[in-house]
Amino acid sequence: MTAARRALLVQPLAVLLVLAGFVVWLRTADLTAGERTTLNPSDLLAYTGEHLALTFVSAVIVLVVALPLGVLLTRGPFRRVSGPVLAVANVGQAAPAIGLVVLLAAWLGYNFRAAVVALVLYAVLPVLRNTMIGLQSVDPRLVEAGRGMGMSSSRVLFSVELPLAVPVMLSGIRTALVLLVGSAALATFIGAGGLGLLITTGVNLFLPRVLVSGALLIALLALLIDWVGRVVEHVARPKGLSPA
Repeated sequence: MTAARRALLVQPLAVLLVLAGFVVWLRTADLTAGERTTLNPSDLLAYTGEHLALTFVSAVIVLVVALPLGVLLTRGPFRRVSGPVLAVANVGQAAPAIGLVVLLAAWLGYNFRAAVVALVLYAVLPVLRNTMIGLQSVDPRLVEAGRGMGMSSSRVLFSVELPLAVPVMLSGIRTALVLLVGSAALATFIGAGGLGLLITTGVNLFLPRVLVSGALLIALLALLIDWVGRVVEHVARPKGLSPA
């Protein structure tokens, strides 16, 4: 078994071990009435569901927008506007996440939609940039060979360029997903729910164990999403590019 495969097995096991420890602690700890109410298992599941909904709805929108746009900006005359487009995309990630969330909430309302728009703006850059880098890094000789075999431009794109760019593109998607999981905690500030509610409740009511529980669950969720991304990268990587 290679080191990469061992790492793929260790990460989920570590997450499950820590999660099991948290469940045992939750059942046996001497919690106050406020802590017990806030950390009710059914509420924790509801918060996790809200967090996942924020993450995956935002991720789908990011993929629908960033992947085609990244491909388009590597084609012919559109290459000239790639710099300005990347600069605009960079604004979303350069701005403080909490500021972006609050500003959009003031415009769109304090709701789920505003949180999703903010998360999309925050996470679009890694996918867009890696899509472009992946396509630009394809050996031009392979593209010319495809064209020399009589392939159309679209067939070269789908049969040669995109398969070779997949590892870099998937790396950007995995980065975006992890960013979304962490940033989704801020949605609680505009009433969009999620595990961030545990953090704000812990801070506002001076309940450190609730605060730490929220941070721990978000971290475990991010690690789990990162692991899923690693598995997809490993499976989707072209065989000739697989690590030894």
